[in-house]
Amino acid sequence: MVNAIEFNGVSKRFGSHAALRSVSFTVPSGSIFGLVGLNGAGKTTLIKSLMDFSFPDSGEILIFAQPATESMARGAVAYLSERFAPPAYLTGLEYLQMMSRLYGVAAPDNRRIEDAALAIDLDVKYLPKRVGSYSKGSGQKLGIAAVLLSEQRLLVLDEPMSGLDPRARACLRAQIMAAQRRGATVLFSSHSLADIDELCDSFVVLHEGAIRFIGAAAELRSRTGEATLDAAFLRVIREPSSA
Repeated sequence: MVNAIEFNGVSKRFGSHAALRSVSFTVPSGSIFGLVGLNGAGKTTLIKSLMDFSFPDSGEILIFAQPATESMARGAVAYLSERFAPPAYLTGLEYLQMMSRLYGVAAPDNRRIEDAALAIDLDVKYLPKRVGSYSKGSGQKLGIAAVLLSEQRLLVLDEPMSGLDPRARACLRAQIMAAQRRGATVLFSSHSLADIDELCDSFVVLHEGAIRFIGAAAELRSRTGEATLDAAFLRVIREPSSA
């Protein structure tokens, strides 16, 4: 089976700062895959490179064996940005209708849109309201609902848990697992190692733009000898770099 994503020697500098240092790994199709790292580790730069919003200085990125720069490759992706900000002048319903059309979903009816909102704990009473009146959490739920409506083969979520209350976080975890059951691949970044531990088949630890670990949570705990994933993460980023 073809991999959903391949990063091959991806490097990116911003002036004298190396944001990514020859990053290489694959995301198998049908997996839930995580990106973990401290602030500034390179997670968002890597995701933006995948989405063709940022251009690597070197290396190659493939989506289902096609260059990520090709529109056909990006057409398989539904994306939620780290700082999601839907147009304030649209209502929630208008935004979800618009995104459904952009994702090629044929004439979604209001019931289907409401179901997507409820799946992420967004009360349907907000849908007729303008997005500018939404709280941060409600706005985040709206963005996730649009991704759920897309039913794309690859879901790329940059810090999707940001701003969500505990009930919405539980709903999102359930929807990520439901997406995998229907055959989708999910790549998401998170600062919550509990979410990584619960959801991910594998994950990457990025530190200062370089990979410090690739594998499953149990492998990292075993490698470091730590009982918790938080402690294992801290140990691995404190190890001397091999670069």
